[in-house]
Amino acid sequence: MRMFLISDNVDTYTGMRLAGVPGVVIHSRSHLREQLTKAFEDKGIGVLLITEKLGRQFPEIIDEVKLGRRLPLIVEVPDRHGTGRDPNFIMNYVNEAIGLKL
Repeated sequence: MRMFLISDNVDTYTGMRLAGVPGVVIHSRSHLREQLTKAFEDKGIGVLLITEKLGRQFPEIIDEVKLGRRLPLIVEVPDRHGTGRDPNFIMNYVNEAIGLKL
């Protein structure tokens, strides 16, 4: 199984290409849907990498795909500006998951 990147910027795309991961750069909702459809049709893609910025810009599309499909696995990756998450996001996640404040 291969990985494929859908990015919102050229820098992340270039970095992943240097690591051997093919991908595309998109800037619109319609282009995102088009590229997702192409990725789903390619049965060789097992992991679909999407930049966190796209996840924040189009959450309804990404959530729809995550909830409605088993493959490919969708992983949101930080872009060159870093993660948009709170610095304590792991601790907050654990606190919410188990109901205890650590």
